[in-house]
Amino acid sequence: MVDEQIPDTARILGLAPHPEGGWYGETWRSDVVFEVPGRGHERPSGTAIYFLLTPGDESRWHVVRSDELWFWHAGGPLEMVVNESGPASDDEARSVVLGPDVRSGQRPQALIPGGHWQTARPAGDHEVLVSCVVCPGFHFDDFTLA
Repeated sequence: MVDEQIPDTARILGLAPHPEGGWYGETWRSDVVFEVPGRGHERPSGTAIYFLLTPGDESRWHVVRSDELWFWHAGGPLEMVVNESGPASDDEARSVVLGPDVRSGQRPQALIPGGHWQTARPAGDHEVLVSCVVCPGFHFDDFTLA
C-alpha cells in the first residue's frame, strides 16, 4: 500500500488494514490461556486492539464468537448496528452510537455479545478511533465475515 493512502492515525499507531474494513493493531494479548469448549484449541483470556475507521470506511457485517467491548477514544461518533439473527434481518437490529456526547445519547462504550452480528461506520465526516477488547481472546477462527 502506498504510504500516502495510510491515514495519519493508522501510520502513527502502526495499524494495518483489517479484513472487515478499517485499520487495526493488537495492543494486548493475555498470557493467561485456557481451553474453550468447542473451539479446538486454547484461547487467551482476553485481547485488545486499536480500530480506526475513516469517513467512507465501514466495519462490514461480521460475527465474533466471544463477547466484545468497544471503547470510543477520539474523532467523531461511530454508528454501530447489532443483530442476533444475522446481517440480513432487521427485526431484531439495534443501533448504538459510540462517542463523547452522552447527553445526546452517545455512549463511550458498548458491549457486543458473542454470536451477535455487527457492523459499524463513522456517523459523520471524521475518522473514529476505538479499542475493542474481546473475552475470551480474539482468534480469526472465531470470526465470520458476511
